[in-house]
Amino acid sequence: MREYLLVLFCTAAVTYLLTGPVRKFAIAAGAMPPVRARDVHREPTPRLGGIAMFGGLCAGILVASQLDNLSKVFSQGTDIRALLSGAGIMFLLGVLDDKWGVDALVKLGGQMIAAGVMVWQGVTVITLPVPGVGPVAVSPTQGMVISVTLVVVMVNAVNFIDGLDGLAGGMVCIAAMAFFLYSYRLWYGYTISDAAPAVLFSVLLIGMCLGFLAHNMHPARIFMGDSGSMMLGLMLAVAAISITGRVDPDLINNETGSQTATVHALVPIYIPLLLPLTVIALPLADLLLAVVRRTWAGQSPFAADKRHLHHRLLQVGHSHSRAVLIMYFWAALIAFGSVAFSVTNTGRTVVLTLAGLCLVGMVVLLTPRFRPRAPRAVQSFVPPRYRRQQTGPMAELSAKDKQLLGEAGRDSGMGSTATGHHHKATGRR
Repeated sequence: MREYLLVLFCTAAVTYLLTGPVRKFAIAAGAMPPVRARDVHREPTPRLGGIAMFGGLCAGILVASQLDNLSKVFSQGTDIRALLSGAGIMFLLGVLDDKWGVDALVKLGGQMIAAGVMVWQGVTVITLPVPGVGPVAVSPTQGMVISVTLVVVMVNAVNFIDGLDGLAGGMVCIAAMAFFLYSYRLWYGYTISDAAPAVLFSVLLIGMCLGFLAHNMHPARIFMGDSGSMMLGLMLAVAAISITGRVDPDLINNETGSQTATVHALVPIYIPLLLPLTVIALPLADLLLAVVRRTWAGQSPFAADKRHLHHRLLQVGHSHSRAVLIMYFWAALIAFGSVAFSVTNTGRTVVLTLAGLCLVGMVVLLTPRFRPRAPRAVQSFVPPRYRRQQTGPMAELSAKDKQLLGEAGRDSGMGSTATGHHHKATGRR
């Protein structure tokens, strides 16, 4: 665990330190498009934040290659090389789109090329684990189609939610944390060494997101752009592919002793079949709704609009920060709920807990104008919007009464001044 923490810290630190210079470079390079009608920010903001993320990724991989335990991931497979190849292609495609703009079909073709390069280097679905049956082999063509589809869907799902400050980075970070817990348990809990690459990929993702979020939270000083969002989506997909096609349910069955426990342990993969589709269920749902909505209206599925889930939260009255936190809450609820269900022997406690949290989330979602007020003892440490209103006799006065009191005070001040002048004049006489 200490080696993973070291890799996470180095990745986050390099990403954080590079983001400032990258922001200046983006401004100088003109990668700062004007505000569009569908945007929610009010001032032009530089993009190309993916450059800092890619630098953090390379730094994290370099550190991991020098550590004793993690260096085995580099020597026992080609996953790292495939990840760097695919991420590099996706990164360059995103940089071109952030600076000059790329047609949607060209962008889709580039995403498929990046996925195909990784499949050619060995990152592909070989088997699908089925409890009680074991691993079901798929043909090379089927594995390629499944892998490429998963990469393209994941990339566009993350790209679609990149509409508010800190939203995409935070949700990917939540998904990566949940995926880390799941894959780490498979490796050290069930001694499945094939889960090691997924653990490392999750740590790298967490570090990249945390380092960039320090500059990207509202109000954002820089956007990750497509160079960052597409790379994050690709890394989530690679983590999924590297573990899904290699986990044998029979190995877990030998550890748990029962098929029922095996199903619980693998539930993030089977609901709905793949863990990443669970941990980013919210952006995936947003993607599917957007495709259906635009196709039904006779538009291209890639046509941009202002009807995503985060846009609707703003329309019903939630503030920018509150909308982002609500999306964080539901993403964490789905992701960590799935992982928690796979850990427990019975799902009753998890289901009841999730039901209670869903109720809390619905209450917050339906009360956009409610603002919690901080206790008086900590009011000086919180933003003004969370401080309590003035209480006492003055707080109960109407605006008209306060205006009359103000005028009376000004009149009284004028009277005192006149009296002072009269006394001074009398003294001189």
